Amino acid sequence: MLNKIWPFFIIISFIFALLTGNINNFNNSIFNSCTQAVDLIIKLFGTMCLWNGLMKIVQKSSLINKLSNMISPLMKFLFPKMNKEDKEYKEITINIIANLLGIGNAATPLGLQAMKTMQEKNPNKDTITDSMAMFIVLNTASLQLIPIILPVWIVTLVADTAGIIASKLLMKKF
Repeated sequence: MLNKIWPFFIIISFIFALLTGNINNFNNSIFNSCTQAVDLIIKLFGTMCLWNGLMKIVQKSSLINKLSNMISPLMKFLFPKMNKEDKEYKEITINIIANLLGIGNAATPLGLQAMKTMQEKNPNKDTITDSMAMFIVLNTASLQLIPIILPVWIVTLVADTAGIIASKLLMKKF
């Protein structure tokens, strides 16, 4: 859908620039936007590399085991069908820890890997499992401890709680 909307906006902008005599401003804005986009990508790429590298260090060290043990009661409640030794359990744990630490850039690839691993073990490939649904809910409204802003904590806590309750209730029905 977006591949139709954006060209439409560009064509309308070009026609409007022609009619108003602002074609030079139109051209300058295109080149400035390209420059800004490249700058943004370079900054985001650097940040993602940094946090992904730190999370890899956490994965390889014993720190992940300590953090995993801290949230294991929560993990047992949220994902009762998973074993602590499962690969996807560890990937989900790392993703949740990254989200708690406010490292959303590192949590995204970890979350994608966890979903891929869960899908590989999914017997019914065209339907998500209860664990996959719960994981999506947790990632959609992830609680972050690092941004020390009380309203952010409250909103994410309420969103997580509502999502978890809804997921648990729907798991029992379906």
